[in-house]
Amino acid sequence: MTAPAVLVEDLHVAFGKNWALDGVDLEAAAGTTLGVLGHNGAGKTTLIRTLTTLVRPTIGRAHIEDLDVVADATEVRRRIGVTGQYAGLDEFLTARENLELIGRLTGLRRTARARADALIDRLGLDEYAARRVGELSGGSRRRIDLAASLVGSPSLLFLDEPTTGLDPLARAGLWDVVDELTDAGTTVVLTTQYLEEADRLADHIVVLSRGRVAARGTPAELKRIVGGKVVSATVPAHQLAALPFVPDADRVDDNRVRASVTVDDAPAAIALVADLHDRGIEVTDLDVASPSLDDVFTHLAHTGAHK
Repeated sequence: MTAPAVLVEDLHVAFGKNWALDGVDLEAAAGTTLGVLGHNGAGKTTLIRTLTTLVRPTIGRAHIEDLDVVADATEVRRRIGVTGQYAGLDEFLTARENLELIGRLTGLRRTARARADALIDRLGLDEYAARRVGELSGGSRRRIDLAASLVGSPSLLFLDEPTTGLDPLARAGLWDVVDELTDAGTTVVLTTQYLEEADRLADHIVVLSRGRVAARGTPAELKRIVGGKVVSATVPAHQLAALPFVPDADRVDDNRVRASVTVDDAPAAIALVADLHDRGIEVTDLDVASPSLDDVFTHLAHTGAHK
C-alpha cells in the first residue's frame, strides 16, 4: 500500500499557554490537492509551518512522504516547495535573476539558468522575465513566487493563501497552474480563505477551527452536512403565511419577499415546487441550488462540530 504524501497524527503545537493546533489528524494522497480552510487564527499557517519543518510539534507527529518532519527535516526540505502569503523575492533582481539565484542556492549550479528558463516558459512569464520584480503587480509577483517554489522540482507543494490580494483573472491563472501540477503528479496542500478556490481545486478539504479539525471530506461530502437542496422563491408578502414551510425570508420590496428553505434532496425540492403551484402561490422567481462551501463554513461556525 502506497504511503500518503502527507500524514499528520494527533498534532499539537503550543505557543506559551495557547494551543495553535490541538490534536489535528489528516492525510493527503500523492498527486492530489488537499484544501485547508479556516478563519483567521484557526491554525492554517501554523499547520503549514509545521509540515515545512519551520515549527516543531509539541505533541504528535507529521510525515512527508514517510519522512518525519523533525527527525528527517533536511530531506523533507529537499522534497517540498513553499509559496507563503507574501512573495519571498528580491525586488531589485529581475524575475529570471530571482529564479537563477534560487536555483544556485538549491544546488543546481550550472543548470540554474536552464531551469529558470524552463519555468518562465512553462508558466508563461516571458513578458516579466527581464523586469525587476519591484516594478511588477502583485499578481505577477505571485506567479514568479510560485515559479520560485518549483525550481527544485518538488514532489509536494505547499501554497499558503497563494491568491490573497489577486484579481479574479490572476487567481484563475494560478488555479490553472495548480491543475497542471497535480495532473503531472505533484501533491498540493493549499490553505485559503476563498471557499470558491477550495471548491474548484481541492480533492479533499479539512476545515480547522480553533486549532482543531471541525470537518473533513470532499467538497460534495461537506456540502451534504448542510442539506441536500436550497429552494428559494420570490413570493407576494401577503402569501408568506400560506407557504408549506417556515422560511428564511428577506424583503425584496414593499410587496414581495424572498423565501428560502433547505430540503433533503432533489426529489424533495421537486415536490416542494409542485406544492407551491398547487397552493396557488404566485412565484415570480425560483431557484433550486446545492449548498455552497460558504453555507458549510457558516454552519460549522455556528455548531462548532469537530470530526
